[in-house]
Amino acid sequence: MTDFFTHHRALLDDALTALTTRKFWTPFPEIPSGKLYGETARGDGESAWQALLGKPFDLPDHPGIGRVGAEVSPWGLDLGITYPAADPDTLIAAAEGAASAFAEAGVERRVGALLEALVRLNRMSFLLGHATMHTTGQAFAMAFQAGGPHAQDRGLEAVAVAYAELTRYARDAVWEKPQGKHAPLVIEKHWTLVPRGPALTIGCNTFPTWNGYPGLFASLATGNPVIVKPHPRAILPLALTVRVLREVLAEAGLPADAVVLAADAPGEEITKTLVADDRIAMIDYTGSTAFADWIRANTSALVFTEEAGVNSVTITGTDDFDGMCANLAFSLSLYSGQMCTSPQNLYVPKDGIETDAGHKSFDAVAEGIKAAIDALLSDPDRAAGVCGTIVNPDTLKRVEAARGAGRVLRDSAETGKGRSATPLMCLAEGESGPQDDECFGPVSFVVPCDSAEDAIARAANIARRKGAITAALYATDEALIDRAARAFAQAGVNLSVNLTGNIYVNQSAAFSDFHVTGANPAGNASLTDTAFVAPRFRRVMIRRPKTA
Repeated sequence: MTDFFTHHRALLDDALTALTTRKFWTPFPEIPSGKLYGETARGDGESAWQALLGKPFDLPDHPGIGRVGAEVSPWGLDLGITYPAADPDTLIAAAEGAASAFAEAGVERRVGALLEALVRLNRMSFLLGHATMHTTGQAFAMAFQAGGPHAQDRGLEAVAVAYAELTRYARDAVWEKPQGKHAPLVIEKHWTLVPRGPALTIGCNTFPTWNGYPGLFASLATGNPVIVKPHPRAILPLALTVRVLREVLAEAGLPADAVVLAADAPGEEITKTLVADDRIAMIDYTGSTAFADWIRANTSALVFTEEAGVNSVTITGTDDFDGMCANLAFSLSLYSGQMCTSPQNLYVPKDGIETDAGHKSFDAVAEGIKAAIDALLSDPDRAAGVCGTIVNPDTLKRVEAARGAGRVLRDSAETGKGRSATPLMCLAEGESGPQDDECFGPVSFVVPCDSAEDAIARAANIARRKGAITAALYATDEALIDRAARAFAQAGVNLSVNLTGNIYVNQSAAFSDFHVTGANPAGNASLTDTAFVAPRFRRVMIRRPKTA
């Protein structure tokens, strides 16, 4: 049995420090460089990816009968990979069978194994990059980061928070209460950490590891077996993760079935059956509000969600007009708006704004952003690298429908590589309209407002009513910024102010940013705070009089 905890203790200590300071820190480099990952890492990752195509995916000793798999890359490649399949009852039984030994193994053994798994996954980041690219449609650079190091950061963050919570209080105590002239009461107390029970991680199609790792690793660290249910179009990144976890758990003397894969086929999903089973104690879900509502109505489990929202940008003024436009152009184009953090509604005073380049009318602001998008995407290779592809064909239907929502300020087009679409910008006039609901994908609505105050109020109100994960503000008046900060805080949405350069509203950094607040309808959980982790276990006490 390997002592992974001692081996990775320094990594854990650094992570615990980062949780407190909230400063930049990562042990997992985000740059796909041979100098960081080894000179042969890129080629090895490519070879490992090619070796998976068209073959059965091997998960030794995994429960199941038969195989499933129908992943087709939005870049145009049929993966041809099949995975072991099992019915929900078999998967739940396997998880339950592993539960007791996994819980009783103790905090250090579990956490050590999970740290080792994350380190091994990091070494596989080039392979995970290809797997993410061809199941989500992201361009490789983004897929490498989001599917590899950034996801691993979020997993490590969850493990560190779990360790902090599991070890926050003493496990044993001698309680002595004075009784005046009489002998004191002396009681021995011991607390057992009791996991909540089998957890279900429901993977999303766009960011299977980045969104999946926090709940997966938080549940495992707190002693709960996990059933990993990938989206049928994006099984591979989570299948690779499950394989590594099962290998490491076995090496640590822990039951491999503490994590199992619930692969299924499009149209034959087993998600609802798993959700409705009373043996499932926790569910982590990222996706539409409609399905989140169904989950809540059909489960007795504790549910953590990230759901739909309407993210906004409020533009009231700027001292860097070109920088603002370039920054927004990238945010609107990145992965064709298929990010939970992508901005959608742009609120602009109808009389225009003051800038470093003089007064800009409402039309000039919209034109500046359009021109910046056009410049960013003028080179086809760069356009494909920024926009990636459209992972769900229904997104193209939303783009087409949005064209009829108002005057088109910038039309969407293909990049020329894969199933693609560049940003569509439409004018959305009036107090209500298509801007009131999430239009997931490369669609934005430019909304004229009566004033800067009205723009802030409308952006905060949509976050409060419909939910939002991000909000951005451009302003030069500090008093206005202060009022906006209060309005968005009351709406429960994180606010970014005057972003230019290479930092974007879409980005969320592990160990520093709390992703989603849980304070508006866009989600009931925050990655990765105490409230996300601590409910996954309970403390149960045994006490008895101390004997001599």
